[in-house]
Amino acid sequence: MSDSSPLPPVRLHPEAELARDALSTPLLSRAARLARWAGPDTRVDAGGELVEEQLPAAAELLGLTGDDAAAWASEAWRVALDTGLVEITDEEAGTVAAGEELGLLTGGAPHDVLAVWQTALETVLADASVPDLDDLVDAVNPEEGVTEIDFSSLDWDPEAEAEFLDGVLGNLYLLSVNEEGPGDGPVPLPALAASMIVPSDMGEPTNDVLEQVSDAMMRLDDQFRLLEPVGLVEYQPVDEALMADADEEPAAPVDDTDVSRYGMVRLTPLGLYGLRARLQEAGFPAPAVGDLADKGADALLDGTAHFPPAAAQAETEQWLARREPLAAARELLAAARGGDAGAPLRRLRCQQALSLVGATAEPALREVLEDAELGGLARVWLSEQGASDVPPPSEAMIFWLTVDTVAAQLAAEGNSDELRALVEGLAQQHSGFFSAAWRVDHPATADVLEAMGRLHPDKKIAKEARKAAFKARSQQGS
Repeated sequence: MSDSSPLPPVRLHPEAELARDALSTPLLSRAARLARWAGPDTRVDAGGELVEEQLPAAAELLGLTGDDAAAWASEAWRVALDTGLVEITDEEAGTVAAGEELGLLTGGAPHDVLAVWQTALETVLADASVPDLDDLVDAVNPEEGVTEIDFSSLDWDPEAEAEFLDGVLGNLYLLSVNEEGPGDGPVPLPALAASMIVPSDMGEPTNDVLEQVSDAMMRLDDQFRLLEPVGLVEYQPVDEALMADADEEPAAPVDDTDVSRYGMVRLTPLGLYGLRARLQEAGFPAPAVGDLADKGADALLDGTAHFPPAAAQAETEQWLARREPLAAARELLAAARGGDAGAPLRRLRCQQALSLVGATAEPALREVLEDAELGGLARVWLSEQGASDVPPPSEAMIFWLTVDTVAAQLAAEGNSDELRALVEGLAQQHSGFFSAAWRVDHPATADVLEAMGRLHPDKKIAKEARKAAFKARSQQGS
């Protein structure tokens, strides 16, 4: 995920709902139960971990059974310690008591609960970046002279491992918030692994690359199993039946019919909240729908300029809900003025926002009918509303509005198929379009004509557009 591209806005659930989700996650609820259980008789070692003799009692308290019961109890205790739900009262004696943060889970505001959960998430993410050391521990054999682990022999770079997991989660976040992504749907684990391994310009992946994807899948399988109990993701693990030999890793799936057996993962609403907070802390602009609701119309139009359509509408609806319709319309129109590079797209967003206001905005639109920058927009809006007595636009206003509209589409979508169709339609409807368009007194005239020359499939018409762009630039320079 690149930090140069703005992230689409995320639609977050209300904090009260997210706080309830956080409290019900297996790991935080376990940590809270251990914190309430902790007392003068609870003993920890020098690192604050529960001594081994106390793990069975902790696991029993949490209702954990099986071979991993002690490990999950130990993880819950570590979360309780890191989040301040328990605190060490005497390091020398190794005694503990409930911490101040425990009260926040029952008496704090939703934001306080989420702050505790966020700390728990960081603990689990740090654990997930550590490889499984069981085989190395088993290798310690005093009888053969092997008494300690040689960490220097490990093929493990802690920083690189953490960066890899951060990258995977960043891609999962981007897929989740992008309107063209799966949204609330799960993402296949092979696709997520491939997003980190396979170069974007690679056609058919090589066997070496496919092996790397398979390795990454298995690492992610272990990591997502750890991340699910903290509520970050919902995860369907890799089907163990795919691994005929315990020492072998499954190859990447060859078709879509069996892809779910290779693992499926989706961010929970709580996970979206948590990852957005981490992205913001790392310096990424990670907007959320509603961020602009209490800001001015200028911030709304600039802020939603490159939002996907549905997100832009949702943001605008929240902004309008806090304002009186006619006053909001006047504020939007005032913010849409300007001759800067972003102005055409502001006017497009303004027009889209005004379509949500309805007929109440009519007086504001009539007030700008003679405005050079807004008069064309006002006429279009009034006509679409079925208003009467709408004065016809002059030819100059029609051409100015056309240039402004194309400039806005260029800024919003680039060289899209929709813009190409618009360009072809303009040239077809107006036989003398280019002979008149270069004279339009709009800052973007030359850029628009150059784009039309680039986009139009007819070489003769494209040449006309380029000539008109040259004349426009010459006029601007004179």
